[in-house]
Amino acid sequence: MHIFGIMKHSLLLAGLFVLCLCASAQTHVTFSDIEDWTIEELQPYVGQEIIFDQPVYICNNYNGLKASMHRQWSPTNQAIPMSAQYDIIVSQNSHNTFTLSGLSGNQRMGQLIFGMRAKIESKGQVKYLSSDRITGTREDLESGIPNVDLVYDEDGDSIVTHDLLVCGANLEYYLVEQFDASSSMGPSSSSEHQKQRTKVSTALAKINADLYGLVEIQQGQNALKEIAEDLTRKTGRPFDYIRDGSSANGTYTKSGYVYCTDVLRPHGEIRENNAGVSNRKKMQAFDVIASGERFIYSINHFKAKSGSGSGKDADQHDGQGGFNATRVKESQSVLAAYSSNRSYFGDDDILIMGDLNAYAKEDPIVALINGGMTDLHRQFHADSSYSYQYHGQFGYLDHALCNNSMLTQVTGMAAYHVNSDESDNYTYDKSSDATMFRYSDHDPVLVGLKLGASISQGTEEELSAKNWKELLQSAASGYYTVHTLDGRTFTSGTISGENTEIALPTTDIYIISIYTGGKVYSFKCFETF
Repeated sequence: MHIFGIMKHSLLLAGLFVLCLCASAQTHVTFSDIEDWTIEELQPYVGQEIIFDQPVYICNNYNGLKASMHRQWSPTNQAIPMSAQYDIIVSQNSHNTFTLSGLSGNQRMGQLIFGMRAKIESKGQVKYLSSDRITGTREDLESGIPNVDLVYDEDGDSIVTHDLLVCGANLEYYLVEQFDASSSMGPSSSSEHQKQRTKVSTALAKINADLYGLVEIQQGQNALKEIAEDLTRKTGRPFDYIRDGSSANGTYTKSGYVYCTDVLRPHGEIRENNAGVSNRKKMQAFDVIASGERFIYSINHFKAKSGSGSGKDADQHDGQGGFNATRVKESQSVLAAYSSNRSYFGDDDILIMGDLNAYAKEDPIVALINGGMTDLHRQFHADSSYSYQYHGQFGYLDHALCNNSMLTQVTGMAAYHVNSDESDNYTYDKSSDATMFRYSDHDPVLVGLKLGASISQGTEEELSAKNWKELLQSAASGYYTVHTLDGRTFTSGTISGENTEIALPTTDIYIISIYTGGKVYSFKCFETF
């Protein structure tokens, strides 16, 4: 599938780089500190054909291919704005990619090239010759949806299986009527919408969630109605939508809910929160029919970064863009709406999802965390998660957060990378491609729930390393990364079957991601290595 995070081999490799000659007289090159890698390290090989011993990332596919030894991250996704670490990431992003020729321009940004043979034409120009394999392809993603069962049972032996799958998805201006050919937002005609509809319905049916929170969907009821009908037809399960009473208003969009009526029953009336941008922050409680368990689902779409704000909403040039103050107020309004409505809904458990137009370390997300919410991206994937890319830099604007009582019922979460890694050439308005890929510019985010459970997220017994060790030894090939819970990449390496070992010097809690067979498996484990 893809490799998350910044690879760092400082514990495994010594020296600046290791060279050896193979039978073909090409030079094998292994770089020792991938986190700090720059294109300057290619300078000694200009004019030579080399083999990269570490996987190479496709990290941008607009106007030709850009590649690097690691992903480029949006600075405020990884670091507090204007902090020292923020400055380091900004600097690294300016000189750690090279132009890659010799491959078609339609490569996905999630792809990894293993054993790449290439000619170094200059430190910034590399020509692809061949490779052992390329992972993270469309075929890899079509083989299944991401794993959202990542926590162990009370005995630490078995993975807890979700009984409810929730999806938050930005549909990138899903319009069913009142098309505006002069606008660049959404389909400009009925025929364009039918192509958009095919892509969206294929993706949502593939996910086959029990509950969808949708943003950038046309106001009124017809767009939600169409989505529910398409899901019913494609999955064979009955879907309905929450009626919010609003009527269509041009091409304005809103947030809304679609749910499986065999699994869930709405409890109470939808609650609107119109602070900041109206019709885009909503709460609805749902009961699980089989168990009677209940939770509150808050779906949101905050004010975008673009545009010309004034005063505190002006771009402060700290990486957070315009209207940051408005987004902070929107976060505060979500917390206030939860506080005032939990007695009405008769439950304290809340899951907050949606496109918050703020990266992980920006003020609006910090406000939610300071208000008692846990960032599920960080909880389950440390610093390796993403759902969106802008100019080749990755991070997540599409969030999943919850309070403490909800956290004990979350089995896991993951973004499904069917959009952010794709070339814009695959959108419905630029191609005849009818697959689910690039139905939006944001990836959908999935959360697994087992309501009524009491899953511990941190005891030694429940964070057993047994399962990941077995997978590591049984995998024929692939790659692994290890993160600490505070988001630091601890180490990473290639998998070589039974000989693979991970050597860590301390006893701690780690997140281990194993990439093998075109899929990713993530484990949170407590282990003495």
